[in-house]
Amino acid sequence: MKRPRHCQPGKRAEAAALDASGVPKAPPADGIAIAGSLSLARLKSWCLGLLLVAGILFAYQPAWHGGFIWDDESHVVHNPHLYEPDGLKRIWFSLEAPQYYPLVFTTFRLERALWGLNPTGYHFVNLLLHTASALLVWQLLRRLNVRGAWLAAAVFALHPVNVESVAWITERKNTLSMFFFLLSLLWYLRFDRQTSAVEGQGEATSNAQPSMLGPRLCYGLALFAFVLALLSKTAVAPLPVVFLLLAWWRRGRVEGWDVWRTIPFFMAALALIPLTVLFEHQAGSEIVRSDPFLSRLAGAGWAFWFYLYKTVLPLNLIFVYPRWRIDPANMLSYVPGLLVVLGFVVCWRNRQGWGKAGLFGLGYFLVMLSPTLGFVNIYFMRYTLVSDHWLYFAIIGPIALAVAALTRALGLLGSREIFLRSVVGGALLLTLAVLTWRQSANYTDMETLWRTTIAQNPTCWMAHHNLGVLLNDRGLVDEGLAHFQKALESQPDFAESHIGVANVLRGKGQLDESLIHARQALELRPDLVESHTALAAALLRKGAVDEAIFHLQWAAQMRPGSADIQNALGNAFIQEGRVAEARTHFQRALQLRPNFTEAHNNLGLVLLQAGQLEEATIHFQQALTFQPTNAPAHSHLGQVLLQEGHVHEAIDHYQAALAIQPDDAYTLNNLAWVLATYPEASARDGTRAVEFAQRADQLSGGNNPSILGTLAAAYAEAGKFAEAVSTSRRALTLASAQTNHAQTAALQARIALYQSGSPFRDAHP
Repeated sequence: MKRPRHCQPGKRAEAAALDASGVPKAPPADGIAIAGSLSLARLKSWCLGLLLVAGILFAYQPAWHGGFIWDDESHVVHNPHLYEPDGLKRIWFSLEAPQYYPLVFTTFRLERALWGLNPTGYHFVNLLLHTASALLVWQLLRRLNVRGAWLAAAVFALHPVNVESVAWITERKNTLSMFFFLLSLLWYLRFDRQTSAVEGQGEATSNAQPSMLGPRLCYGLALFAFVLALLSKTAVAPLPVVFLLLAWWRRGRVEGWDVWRTIPFFMAALALIPLTVLFEHQAGSEIVRSDPFLSRLAGAGWAFWFYLYKTVLPLNLIFVYPRWRIDPANMLSYVPGLLVVLGFVVCWRNRQGWGKAGLFGLGYFLVMLSPTLGFVNIYFMRYTLVSDHWLYFAIIGPIALAVAALTRALGLLGSREIFLRSVVGGALLLTLAVLTWRQSANYTDMETLWRTTIAQNPTCWMAHHNLGVLLNDRGLVDEGLAHFQKALESQPDFAESHIGVANVLRGKGQLDESLIHARQALELRPDLVESHTALAAALLRKGAVDEAIFHLQWAAQMRPGSADIQNALGNAFIQEGRVAEARTHFQRALQLRPNFTEAHNNLGLVLLQAGQLEEATIHFQQALTFQPTNAPAHSHLGQVLLQEGHVHEAIDHYQAALAIQPDDAYTLNNLAWVLATYPEASARDGTRAVEFAQRADQLSGGNNPSILGTLAAAYAEAGKFAEAVSTSRRALTLASAQTNHAQTAALQARIALYQSGSPFRDAHP
């Protein structure tokens, strides 16, 4: 079927008279003038392009050396797919990745090989992609003959709403998919112009340039770029609808052939969208949204105006906005949506004039927002129903519309147009650049991000929780606990914060309170491994070893590749005296993580107790190889060396352990005992033995009979026999109360020795 022709020579002339930035230019007089004009236009284009690049680099300067934030940890830092040999295969052909955006994770894997975990490299790749997209926006708007194309591209490049997409490494999904999205649009436009030229569509070819690429190749490249965009993020799926909007915008109608040639694009989108939905469901068993359809319908109208408002006035941008409560029974909830419909109706009624541009710009805006308006669950909607990074694709529409209107209005001012256009445009871009620079600073590190979010949204339980985790990891447990509790005030059923409180309280020795929160977490999220491990840790401290082992075994089944859980199971079995099973779990932990220092220490202790000194030594040395500042490994290796008769080397390791961890009562006691009782005179030092034993006694609260026995032996070695006798009697009283008969007999024998004026010698160290 042959299409009707719609030749519009007036539009052709107008298009031909636009320069690189969409400003009218005078026609050249002859061939030399034409060549000079083209050279000048190219120079101007290069200058404008470099100015755009420089503006982006300046505005995003705070993000150059930003760190990893939030789920950058799971996507990049702790993502095994980025470094394991079969990781690339699993990225593309398994359900194990955090999301099915395989092209994004492939770029992360390549970068991990190039610059490891230096976040600067990842940030600059995002910046380069955003810069490339801004340049493509410029070229796209030029081809569509949109007034002020360069200014619109610059506004997009410097708009602070886009900071979240550019400065957040995980949002490579946005920057990479946007690049291919725009490439697909440009290739499709070239294809459309060439097919229009073949069929004599005068208007469509008015601004076309000669190309060595045929229409089929252009179409294939457009489809290929779209697939790459989908493999980066399926939020670009509405692109074929945009093609139909473009057909209406450029020709005034949508023909049958317009629909037919978008079918492969629709098919590609429909093939990949289900994978995204599947991965979103895998993100967790928590309920993302439970509100009914009518509530979502009303919320879509709210979101439309919210995003339009942030496009026009990008102030008070927040990483996590307060979550709306929409009452579907209140008719006022639907007013924003009705106003959206009314706006499109008004534009449609004026489609022969100004309404056409409004329909296209706002239509594009609505179409590209559609995946994030709330009809489809997105995991981030658990925290907020709107987000800056969901605006990245849609924002081009209203920006182009507003800039074109501004350019047209300034064009009515005659001779003052160039001056005013420079002043207004420069002021606008400078303001946006400053706002972007300030917004970028919020993404420099996790603490800054969470504190800024809380300052703007005090009830953001997610930010309170994540800040609590961060502070707790830094040892600021009281401040961390306060943020966990703040999170629970806003979201009482947030299991992760109950786990955080349970772990902090357990560390403080408040075991009953810790158990309450751990059991609440398990009730809320029995599918969460950390619910089981937090409860198990508290139970172990309470002495409920059997119940703790039950929960650790559940956790091991849920996460069989966790070395930490295997190590915890080993410790639990040790507590119950099941040494053989403990040894098996420590070995399994080391199979999963060969550089696991704590597991090497634990297995070494098991072997030491079994008398396998050579094997124990190997594991303690391995622990020190992986972590030279590991105090327990030094202390345990000292024990092995002591049993082997290498007393001076043993003393060196005890001292090394105390240099790292000076308040370790266990090591202080062991060293004091050697210095006080070792048969070889060159190893003994009564004065230092007293010093170490007194410190151990203070740290233990003065009620440990073993440490008091060591202090008594140190006093005797130092010649202070009266103190030795009185200290031994204190130890004897405590040992008798504990019905420790072996210790009681040993202390009674030593008291007699000290009363006779003789120190004690340990014949079997």
